[in-house]
Amino acid sequence: MSTKIEISTQTERYVINFGILEKLELGEYSKVLLVTNHVVGGLHLDRVMSKITHQDLSILLLDDGEENKNFVTLQKIIDFALQKQLDRKSVMIALGGGVISDIVGFASGIYQRGIAFINIPTTLLAQVDASVGGKTGINTTYGKNLVGLFHQPSAVYIDTDFLQTLPTREFISGIAEIIKIAVCFDFEFFAFLEKCDLKNPQDLQKAVQKSVALKAKVVAKDEKERGVRAGLNYGHTFGHVIELETEYKKYLHGEAVAMGILMANVLAYKEGLLTLQEKDRIFQLLQTYGLALHYEIKNTELFYQKFFLDKKTQNQKLHFVLPDGIGNVRICNDIAKDRIMEVLGEFS
Repeated sequence: MSTKIEISTQTERYVINFGILEKLELGEYSKVLLVTNHVVGGLHLDRVMSKITHQDLSILLLDDGEENKNFVTLQKIIDFALQKQLDRKSVMIALGGGVISDIVGFASGIYQRGIAFINIPTTLLAQVDASVGGKTGINTTYGKNLVGLFHQPSAVYIDTDFLQTLPTREFISGIAEIIKIAVCFDFEFFAFLEKCDLKNPQDLQKAVQKSVALKAKVVAKDEKERGVRAGLNYGHTFGHVIELETEYKKYLHGEAVAMGILMANVLAYKEGLLTLQEKDRIFQLLQTYGLALHYEIKNTELFYQKFFLDKKTQNQKLHFVLPDGIGNVRICNDIAKDRIMEVLGEFS
């Protein structure tokens, strides 16, 4: 059954569509550029192309992987768009996971000072997180998503049938983002996740729609992440350092976020924001899906210094997103270094 969620921000209004992907009538656009990677293209490109009605449709296939979310790949998209003579009335379509969503969103946001883009996420992580909210960007050698902009999509199409071909590890990685948003914003949703089985299609569909609805509500209140939206970064401050230290090759994004959540929870417990019981409940839910991974920090001081590359850091003050119980979140910018090093020491 198809449903829709309308999201309104200060700059854009668009619809998030849930259900089987149907015909996309794109006659309002002069040209269409669909960008995907070789893996997703091999699985889903023919199906998606059969749904698009347009006389001028071009396809660009990119290499897969987080390590390709960089300036080189961005340049490929821009050059291809120029070769195909896309103009300001054209649209880019992102077909893929979080990497494709982020980099195509960024490319469309800077091409000719901004053209439209449509998001068709094919991974669980992208469906519940990257596809909604307009955060776009690329990684650099200094850290994750340090170059980018806010560029809202014109429409999002979430079809959970795409997830049938998703490898188990990538599916589980996406569950980390579902747990993240429940811990931060909705106790009842967290309790539902404790009882349900996300490998069951009906439970999964409910969880995806609820996650998106919660994120849409947060984004509508705080499009540019100046307040409550920063709560969506729970687990990410630690997780991004893990990804940087492992050169984006060892762990999937959701796996790094899950490890970051465990670290953030230890800090929240030591700060008196999370009880031992709440901390254990979150651990147990992560463990249910094999996400309670342990990351061993080799050098705590180097790990600590990498926090200062985080986008939330201001005036050399670290900002940590911590759960304030289950269902609430707090952004803390006054935690002493000794306390942070104490936490890192528990993972070294």
